[in-house]
Amino acid sequence: MGYLQGFLVTMRQRGEKRRVTTQYSGGRVLRRASKGGTSAPSGRAEERDEKIPKPDRLHGRHVLNRYEDGMEKCIGCELCAAVCPAKCIYVRGRDNDPHDPTSPGERFGWIYEINYLRCIHCDLCVEACPTEAITETKLFEFSFTNRNDAIYTKDELLVDGEGAPKRLPWEDWRPGEDARTSAWMRATAAAGDASHRDTVGWSGELGHGRRPAEGGED
Repeated sequence: MGYLQGFLVTMRQRGEKRRVTTQYSGGRVLRRASKGGTSAPSGRAEERDEKIPKPDRLHGRHVLNRYEDGMEKCIGCELCAAVCPAKCIYVRGRDNDPHDPTSPGERFGWIYEINYLRCIHCDLCVEACPTEAITETKLFEFSFTNRNDAIYTKDELLVDGEGAPKRLPWEDWRPGEDARTSAWMRATAAAGDASHRDTVGWSGELGHGRRPAEGGED
């Protein structure tokens, strides 16, 4: 009887008026607008697929940041991997070359991988990082055609020479989704202490510099 009920649900979806489920928009909203860009109740209209604006503190796809001089912030301490409740982060550190260091410390993140089939975007890795190396963008719409693509390597996570996240073929980037990647952690860095109000408590980042402080709690 269960199979017959399943087929009945499928048959009810035949035709627009008898659809029993709604189409998933993937975080987008379908808007009808005239060719001039303004909404028009009549006349010829075109359909546009637009993303809904996201808040600055959204937890999305991670990035590994650089200092303003281009050096990597990650020191390979593995604290992010230790605190991750989903065990989706794998990190291995290596000693810096004293003549050509990768990071300002003694070690750097040699291997850094995140398995997005497990990640729950809790942002605990961002809180645990002592050098503010890992933060999250506002991008959460990315799909994979194979499981290997879901495991992001250091080369894919590390920002480029301009401080911008790398855009992979399966990611749907829109303007503004790579901006203020550390906004959520900045807002909580003051820990509710009123004495930290209007005080910059975050190091500078390549491509963003030293941003103004956010107002803390009284």
